[in-house]
Amino acid sequence: MANKYDRKLATSYALKYALEANKKYKFYEFVNGSGGDCTNFVSQCLRAGGATMDYNNIRPWWYEGSGKASICWAVANSLFWYLKTNQKLNRNVIKGSEIEDLSKLEIGDVVFYENYNNSIFHAAIITSFIEESGSKEPRISQHSYNQINETYIKSYDYKKAHFLKITL
Repeated sequence: MANKYDRKLATSYALKYALEANKKYKFYEFVNGSGGDCTNFVSQCLRAGGATMDYNNIRPWWYEGSGKASICWAVANSLFWYLKTNQKLNRNVIKGSEIEDLSKLEIGDVVFYENYNNSIFHAAIITSFIEESGSKEPRISQHSYNQINETYIKSYDYKKAHFLKITL
């Protein structure tokens, strides 16, 4: 296991595959207004940054070359709670602590979007920042729909954006 999350590797991966998916992974299509590849993409970025597969029995996070994946790998709400639970339990795996102060964000951190039904429905990775009015605004890269270095505010109609500081 890597001792540290490599934000540059995670971000480089995100920028390389944001607009065209890595063929080594299954691409989850957006069908009838649901699903999509957003969380699969974020998980790939976390993996590129040094996260190891986690085969625990309660809340696993893994992907197999055949296109099979755990729910935490591929579903936004599940990855959100996986990262937060790992942080709370201080597990020796990839984890994320929710932060409110956007100035503490770095490339490689993750944003999750909560809808008006109080459910996490989308995930994206922070790949850059721009300075606006003396503060730095995160820019995200994502799948479903595929975008690179877009403002996080414009992504979707959502109730709240949850920002997770990623660590190993």
